[in-house]
Amino acid sequence: MTRDLEDLLRELTPQVLGVLVRRYGRFDACEDATQEALLRAATRWPVDGVPGNPRGWLVTVAAHRLLDELRGEQARRRREDAVMPAASAEPPAPEPDRDDSLDLLFLCCHPALSTPSQIALTLRAVGGLTTAQIAAAFLVPEATMAQRISRAKQTIRTSGVPFGDAGADRLGAVLHVLYLIFNEGYTATTGPDLTVPRLSDEAIRLMRSLRRLLPRDGEVAGLLALMLLTDARRLARVRPDGSPVLLADQDRSRWDRSRIAEGIALITEALPEGPVGPYQLQAAIAAVHDEAEHIDATDWPQILGLYELLEQVEPGPMVTLNRTVAVAMVHGPAAALDLLATVESDARLARHHRLFATRAHLLELAGDHAAAAADYREAARRTTSLPERRQLTVHAAELDGRSRPT
Repeated sequence: MTRDLEDLLRELTPQVLGVLVRRYGRFDACEDATQEALLRAATRWPVDGVPGNPRGWLVTVAAHRLLDELRGEQARRRREDAVMPAASAEPPAPEPDRDDSLDLLFLCCHPALSTPSQIALTLRAVGGLTTAQIAAAFLVPEATMAQRISRAKQTIRTSGVPFGDAGADRLGAVLHVLYLIFNEGYTATTGPDLTVPRLSDEAIRLMRSLRRLLPRDGEVAGLLALMLLTDARRLARVRPDGSPVLLADQDRSRWDRSRIAEGIALITEALPEGPVGPYQLQAAIAAVHDEAEHIDATDWPQILGLYELLEQVEPGPMVTLNRTVAVAMVHGPAAALDLLATVESDARLARHHRLFATRAHLLELAGDHAAAAADYREAARRTTSLPERRQLTVHAAELDGRSRPT
């Protein structure tokens, strides 16, 4: 299967699943039917060609598969009877202009689910991530994540909440889910590629839709701005060989200025409205980076002030970890290392490769190349991203060469 076809099927997956769930309910059975249709498409389309209405083709095949299963399950006769009016005829033609992805997104963030289950199920159903990728994002074994997703599907099936019931209480989980989907696309947790652009693009597409629904919500605007301002650097952060380019070394002429302008306009409009949330503050930090023509022109005191606000609004070890870099640029690496020491024992961060990569960077700034190389190697050992592992390993070797006496 070609990459273009794989991308098309991934884009259509939440749309097809959304149509089925809206019509027939039974989230788990609808996902099974959707996967069956996707497998059939992956086999037939390379031979027969992509149909003129690929989503309609998938919906029809999946609906037939679902209805055949319902007819054959005698033990579930009462549930079958509830959908038999639709089963007595051909599945109706799909609405060409209706996209159920957002309704599916809110369904996956059902209040009966725990927040981790909401995120995991949405990443699976709407984002198209594999169970292994989701497990890596949560830092749990794949088997544990598979059980969590299975239990979430069961909860959805027995909840009785109608499809399309997009309660406001689920908005925070929805935003977090889209944030994770975007991050997985911007820096893949596993695999040979640094980025998975289709995931970032899908997260931005869904955020634009959510923004149209909730134009006055500051955090919706903030998250969309954050995505645009971050994604604007995509082309400049990967070398031709696939290795990552650090922000300080990027060719900023390759940044997408239209996305930067759109993101700055969004966050400039949202911030004065209040209250200010974490996505708005992260977007403001990204805007300061993007406004600098080169790394030396970066307004680090402003970035440090924004990180201090972010730490008040949403305290956590990862925010402190990010703040250490700004502290280093304003007050020097020694002050940053002292700050880093306050979170090194935090269980949520202690095993994360970014802790070691950040400490290595600060040690390098302080001139301790031998210690920095050791931490870069440890970060390389812990990351599951192959491009990041190669970059960290190469840089550790470079520092080893500098630290040897001549």
